[in-house]
Amino acid sequence: MSGTHLFELVIAMFLAIIALHYLARRLSLPPSVALLAGGIMLAFIPGLPTITVDPELVLVIFLPPLLMDGAWFIAIGRLKRHIFGIASLAVGAVFFTCMVVTVVTHMLFPSLSWAACAALGAIVSPPDAVAARAVLERVELPRRLEILLEGESLLNDASGLVLFRFAVASVATGTFDAAAAAGSFLVLALGGAGVGTVVGYAWVKFVSRLGDEYLIIATTTLLAWISYLLSETLQVSGVIATVTTGLIATWHQHTVFSAATRIRGTSFWTVVVFLMEAAVFILIGLSLRDVVERGGGFETLLSTMGLPALVILVALVLARFAWVFGSEGVVKFFNSIGFASTQPLSIGGSTVLGWAGIRGVVTLALALSLPEDFPGRDFILVTSVTVILGTVLVQGTTLGRVILWAQLSEAESEKAPLTISQAEAAMAQAQFMTIQKLAYDPEGELIHPQLLQQYERRATAMIDYAARTEEYAPTLHAHFDIILAAVATGREELIRLHRLGEIDDETLLELERDLDLEELSAISAKA
Repeated sequence: MSGTHLFELVIAMFLAIIALHYLARRLSLPPSVALLAGGIMLAFIPGLPTITVDPELVLVIFLPPLLMDGAWFIAIGRLKRHIFGIASLAVGAVFFTCMVVTVVTHMLFPSLSWAACAALGAIVSPPDAVAARAVLERVELPRRLEILLEGESLLNDASGLVLFRFAVASVATGTFDAAAAAGSFLVLALGGAGVGTVVGYAWVKFVSRLGDEYLIIATTTLLAWISYLLSETLQVSGVIATVTTGLIATWHQHTVFSAATRIRGTSFWTVVVFLMEAAVFILIGLSLRDVVERGGGFETLLSTMGLPALVILVALVLARFAWVFGSEGVVKFFNSIGFASTQPLSIGGSTVLGWAGIRGVVTLALALSLPEDFPGRDFILVTSVTVILGTVLVQGTTLGRVILWAQLSEAESEKAPLTISQAEAAMAQAQFMTIQKLAYDPEGELIHPQLLQQYERRATAMIDYAARTEEYAPTLHAHFDIILAAVATGREELIRLHRLGEIDDETLLELERDLDLEELSAISAKA
């Protein structure tokens, strides 16, 4: 395929992404489901060339920025509070699931070595960050469950990658040393965290001196790949390094970014991540054709590998449920003997947590990266695709219903932070105190009376609103609706003047930006 044809195919894929996202919204489907199904249909269009995915390239292109995006927007305070629960899922659940799948696979195919079975277990054991985000963004979860799933999806790929590398290396010897794998994971994780810390703080120092918002945005966009590639070159965990760098960057971006940089950078980054997440699911669907052709067609695959693959999928789901419910049982035991005071999840909360193990691009990339002569490679590929399809199409589409069934209460949550109105009241009070100091000259004469009065009124109104939010909400919404109507009228007049030639392009852009900021502010305040 020529470079021009490849570029045309990429553009066609992006157009398909837009169409499938629109279709998903109209049909009230998770976008991941529509994209995956669309990719499968596109893969079997007559005349379309077979898409061969380079797994190493897929991981390098897609995984670092999507991990960085997850770390950038995660609630760091809640991440710290629930780090042990997250580690239980990201490490314990992955190791346990790998063990269960290894045993089940060996029971189904006794001729397959334990190391090869362990490779399949490592491939399918970690839930995927991209798939999890695509599903979770359409459901509403209590804060505790949300942070557990988000934190797990950020860190569990490191566990799966370590197990996978050990399993592949062990095929030659026919043995798999779990203790050595655990020790290696610890070394790789600590090394990755070290590299990520160095890269993160180097970024903080560097961007604070750039002074140009476009250079800052460009540098920050490259940050994920820099951290990931550097750590992989040093043979430590690129996943842990990227996540660590992202956590440091998000903690300091509030102080090193200007308002303009933050608004423009977030808008640019959101579009990039949207296209990347969508492209991942399209690529998974497109890769199915290669898997089917290698296996001799659908009928052959179903008759020889379909049932074993489904058995492994069921074992995978049950293993996650066993770990989740078992972990909660341990928590309850330690609480009963007074050793801990952690609030366990309810049965509904544990059920949701167990059902949310969606697999995606990492599973596919690892399966495709197996050497051509790897024992049971075709079965591993078929099973990996079956696991992805089953978890995305079944669990992804029903997770919302499971959440409704679980009837999750506030007990699944944690102590609620200040509301937006309460935080705004505190912020307005602090601003008023600053104005009080600066409104007077050194001799004590008031030189900014209107400014002082304006901020005093604002602080008083914010404090009053925080105490009576529900009472004022309808009036406030109407207030901002009027502002939005005025902004729309102003924009129409501005465009009319520009079309008549009475103002030039520079004036149009300058005033339009002011109207855009006013509109965004009103929309945010109304929300």
